[in-house]
Amino acid sequence: MALRRRQRTRTRTASTARRSRAKDNQGLLPVLAQAVTQVQNAIAKGDNRPSVRSRFQVIAFVTREERARVLSDEKMAAAAKTAYLKRLDGIAKILAQTGARDTSLLALLGEDSQLSELGQVQRRELLEAAGIEEAPAPVVEREEPSGQVVPQSVLARQLANPFMPPDIEAARRQVEVRAQRLAGWELLGPLLRSFEQSTDVAASCMPLPDPDDAPVAPELHLMKHQAQVVAAAAQGHRTFLLADEPGLGKTAQALLSAQVATAYPLLVVVPNVVKMNWAREVNLWTPARTATVIHSDGESADTFADIVIVNYELLDRHRGWLVDFGFRGMIVDEAHFIKNKTSQRSQNVLEISRRIRTRTGNPLLMALTGTPLINDLDDFLAIWEFLGWIDGTKPILDLMKALEATGLVPGDPGFYAAARRCVIDQGIVRRRKIDVAADIADRRVADLPVELEGPAARSIRQSQEQLTEALVQRYDAAIRRQSAERRVEGIDPAVVQRVAAWARKQEKDSKTSDNVFTMMRKIGQAKAGLAADYTAQLVGNVGKVVFFAKHIDVMDSAEQTFASRGIGYCSIRGGQTGKARQAAIDAFTKDPDVAVAVCSLSAAGVGLNLHVASNLVLAELPWTQAEQTQAIDRVHRIGQDQPVTAWRILAASTIDSRVADLIDRKAGLAARALDGSDEEVDTSADVAQEALEGLLEEALEARSR
Repeated sequence: MALRRRQRTRTRTASTARRSRAKDNQGLLPVLAQAVTQVQNAIAKGDNRPSVRSRFQVIAFVTREERARVLSDEKMAAAAKTAYLKRLDGIAKILAQTGARDTSLLALLGEDSQLSELGQVQRRELLEAAGIEEAPAPVVEREEPSGQVVPQSVLARQLANPFMPPDIEAARRQVEVRAQRLAGWELLGPLLRSFEQSTDVAASCMPLPDPDDAPVAPELHLMKHQAQVVAAAAQGHRTFLLADEPGLGKTAQALLSAQVATAYPLLVVVPNVVKMNWAREVNLWTPARTATVIHSDGESADTFADIVIVNYELLDRHRGWLVDFGFRGMIVDEAHFIKNKTSQRSQNVLEISRRIRTRTGNPLLMALTGTPLINDLDDFLAIWEFLGWIDGTKPILDLMKALEATGLVPGDPGFYAAARRCVIDQGIVRRRKIDVAADIADRRVADLPVELEGPAARSIRQSQEQLTEALVQRYDAAIRRQSAERRVEGIDPAVVQRVAAWARKQEKDSKTSDNVFTMMRKIGQAKAGLAADYTAQLVGNVGKVVFFAKHIDVMDSAEQTFASRGIGYCSIRGGQTGKARQAAIDAFTKDPDVAVAVCSLSAAGVGLNLHVASNLVLAELPWTQAEQTQAIDRVHRIGQDQPVTAWRILAASTIDSRVADLIDRKAGLAARALDGSDEEVDTSADVAQEALEGLLEEALEARSR
């Protein structure tokens, strides 16, 4: 009897042990143990792919959460709690050993670290393997702006591909690189100043590989500098600020880079006036790829195409589907259009870029502009954020790693040169025509002062005098309000600046009184006939000429002059259909009887090749040096074999000449920041305000004499 009882006891004990062991092999702990062993073995073999790094972070996060849960469980027996925590400590020990082998993993464990989309998927998979079901996260409806549309072809594409999850295994891990040496330093300001203050005289261009045989048709010619960028993309570089001077073939470089990177579907965001031209360039350079152009609500779009082309103005309407489309690359043409980060246009571009970077493995991101600096170094920031070099507040990812690797902080000698180099190496490509295209003729800007006469001239002088007098009165009033100790000897530049800023605000608020902009328009109207006359003279001497103006009435006046003299012309202006615009371009470039292209500065300043002419007339001045450069480079392009001259028609003794001087000063900023020039830098953001300041200073100096 006793023997049977002992046998039954042993049987029960064995059964209990079996149940205990079975229970131990279920639940979260064994799943964590198996996962951490797999990660440990992978790191030991040198496998640090994003998926492995992400799994390391997930295990650490889940272990941390489980420890907190057990410690707060009041119903769990003390002995069981101690045993459970001991097993969790074993997992944590393996994580620590793995992190010691690859210290870069430790950056994933910071208190402010967050799981990527890949990490969130891996976490759900781990918990499901452990038999743990989490309550679904609440669905937050994203508010979309009114007027959002989804083209039918997008819906058709979704129906044709109902299972289109993001490529999370290939997704580049967006790990926040935690600053060490640079912790506590504000870095964006010093990075911008590095382009202003660096003594590095080298032009802003990353190291580029020797060109490969790019896959282009035999009848096409790819220049060496173009092939270098394509080769860099082929070797794996994926972010570019392509800032070549206008006319060096940035479109071809971008399209061929997308081809070698297989960055399809590809989103191309462009100004409206060049949208159709991009489609033509796709057919030219990558004929095996299809392109679709988004118009209005996108009814005619074919979103099964490889390349989707959309203009900035339509982003707001189509943002909803663009952010989730699954693009593997994005090109932004005339990227200086997004320099104002607060604008809706910039916000749309940045949102789409962020989405692409979080969903796509190593996407191709290219910002194209011949004039990345419009007025100030801050113009860089939105472009850098688009490319994923900064997050709006600080450098991130590879740029932060590079800055840390310098071993320098902003207070150290040599920091600015090193920081500038770090940014450039992320992907800034800046080549000048003089550097890479010896067959492109030189260019010059020649000013032609003219005297305005008649009622129009008198009206302009009167308006300028009235405006100047108002500025002086405002200045005197401001000086009187100052305390004696705050007054300075001579002209107070701070007060001059405040008065000019006040005048600019008044101009914006007033719809009736004359201001800088109305005066410049009057000046343009008064110069129209003179500028047209000079253009007609040029036609007789040199052949084809491009005539640029800002305002429609100036263009109309010039066209009347040409018609009255029997000079053939075409017109390129805003509001034209793509077909009409191309017909005008073809007429000027192919028809020997069409001698003048009358162009709008805003509508024809980008995306045109008018190199059949070697002379252009700027009947009206733009407000920025960038716009002037863009206009000149419609003529000064690859294929040009004659010296290029831009004739600026300036109204003497008016604010017109002052604006011209200010535009020239702006060229110094771009030259220093991008080309290593030693020219003085002017960083003011508003030419109109600076013109007002000049008017006021001139009047005050004249009064003091």
